[in-house]
Amino acid sequence: MKQLTVISGKGGTGKTSVVASLATMAGKVVLADCDVDAADLHLVLDPVPMNSHPFSGGKQASIVAEKCISCGRCQELCRFDAVIGPDRAEKNTETPFRIDPTACEGCGVCAHFCPVEAILFNDAQNGEWFISETRVGPMVHAKLGIAEENSGKLVSLVREEARKVAQKEALSTIIIDGSPGIGCPVIASITGTDLALLVTEPTMSGLHDLERVADLTAHFNIPTVIAINKWDLNTGMTNAIKEVASRRELPIVGLIRYDRHVTQAQICHKAVTELDSAPAAEDLNNLWKIVAGILLEQA
Repeated sequence: MKQLTVISGKGGTGKTSVVASLATMAGKVVLADCDVDAADLHLVLDPVPMNSHPFSGGKQASIVAEKCISCGRCQELCRFDAVIGPDRAEKNTETPFRIDPTACEGCGVCAHFCPVEAILFNDAQNGEWFISETRVGPMVHAKLGIAEENSGKLVSLVREEARKVAQKEALSTIIIDGSPGIGCPVIASITGTDLALLVTEPTMSGLHDLERVADLTAHFNIPTVIAINKWDLNTGMTNAIKEVASRRELPIVGLIRYDRHVTQAQICHKAVTELDSAPAAEDLNNLWKIVAGILLEQA
């Protein structure tokens, strides 16, 4: 089983569009949308959920009104101002103390030190993950709740479930739509992957963020290649990216031209490779041939 992770140093480079296009050319594969903070691969592939599961990335406190003696110890110890006391309590509440769920960080200090054990400390539901069917194969994806955290843990869960689906259905390739940037979700997206495809754009920020994410993959010893999206919009910056890639000994495996058909395809919930006569489709087809060859050589 081979895992290809497509990432970018910044959002908006066309990473997800590239993932969808590669999936249409790869035959039946397993897809894992690990951009759980802002998932959008479903907008192109129209997945049909087969089942869904809650995701708990941490715990959250809550006060049992019948047990609370209003001593204020929880409010005194909370570093996150998550305990609302009498000075902030609404009228007609059962207890003058309650937990603000949007401020609670799940540290557990209040529950540990409550003298009458009036504070529950249970698993919090931070999001939901799904196994779905698409026209290119099964897809594992997820969404976090508003302002929820622990997306790195959810990414790891999505990848593990994608691996299980691949084993169950005897599919040899997993294509992962990773998170942008260099944070915890990205690390969870690339750890143990067979190949990282960095999608960048010919802008100063694209080049800067490409170097940051290239440092990250180098740190984890992940084989890495580069694709430059919309390369023809700024040939000067494209040449600068080529120089950086050459210095870092990172192969450029794809140059994808700017193509208005990409937007047309997205409006139709399709990958650009599914449209007739889209110039960028040829570039993406060449990109997949090279990437597939690299994965095959690793076998």
